Amino acid sequence: MNESELRSELVRMTSRLDELGLSHGASGNLSVRYKDGMLITPSGFGAEGLTIDDIVFVHLSGESQGRWHPSSEWLFHRDIYVGRPEFGAVIHTHSNAATALACLRRDLPPFHYMLALLGGNSLRCADYATFGTQALSDNALLAMTDRKACLLANHGMIAAGKHLAEAFKHTVEVENLSELYLRALAVGEPVLLTDDEFADVLNRFATYGKPKQ
Repeated sequence: MNESELRSELVRMTSRLDELGLSHGASGNLSVRYKDGMLITPSGFGAEGLTIDDIVFVHLSGESQGRWHPSSEWLFHRDIYVGRPEFGAVIHTHSNAATALACLRRDLPPFHYMLALLGGNSLRCADYATFGTQALSDNALLAMTDRKACLLANHGMIAAGKHLAEAFKHTVEVENLSELYLRALAVGEPVLLTDDEFADVLNRFATYGKPKQ
């Protein structure tokens, strides 16, 4: 996609997250990799009234171009792109179930096989740090080691993907799994899949959602 198309996708996806209740008000932010930096939603903006001209370009050095400040969380977006070259889009939300679980500071254990979509047999919760800080970015990248998403303690969640559509799919799955786990915890402790059982799942996921060879 060219720059205009990427900006339009960010605006469209921001609205989609809002419509689904995965993002609330001005909380959360989205970005896509672009040239030697990224395009990211502006600070303090929600879906309402957001236009392609409001999107901010941020160079990997941290310099920004646009009429607004970039999201206060631009640091972990930038650091994910630097540290994880396979990702082309990052979504951060304060979705209800994921945020509730993050406030418990609990990882998602191997209670459901769809965790494999996110890269492994667990979804880690990053240690707490103040929003917008380098410490938060460092904690998030550590929690996302070999994973496509993580929770942020007392904050929310991050999901990444090759492009915005994939990052969105991962965002939806994080929220869905978080809600399922919280419901299970309301009854008792879920039975967890064994290492061998999850290894079989990961093996089957090698071709999940991919075209025939």
